[in-house]
Amino acid sequence: MSKPDIDAATTVELEAAAFRSLVEHLRTRNDVQNIDLMNLAGFCRNCLSRWYREAAEARGIALSDPDAREIIYGMPYKEWQAKNQKQASPEQLASFAAGTHS
Repeated sequence: MSKPDIDAATTVELEAAAFRSLVEHLRTRNDVQNIDLMNLAGFCRNCLSRWYREAAEARGIALSDPDAREIIYGMPYKEWQAKNQKQASPEQLASFAAGTHS
């Protein structure tokens, strides 16, 4: 099967839909800690929010880190932390320290 010929506008729409699905998935998986994401994939929710802010800035849109995080987390970051963030284990911290991250 060959890859379909997709125009640029449709590509952007598909990428945006995939991004929204990823964000929604991460919002429903509060059990998955950011350190787990960093250790396994090299990025986390905070990385996504930073990339979102950087993309906005590249288009001349001023967006603060807290606002970008709220877009990704679906609530203020401090609220998400209080509800969902657990203390990282020594093993998680060691894995993080040994890895390379973006």
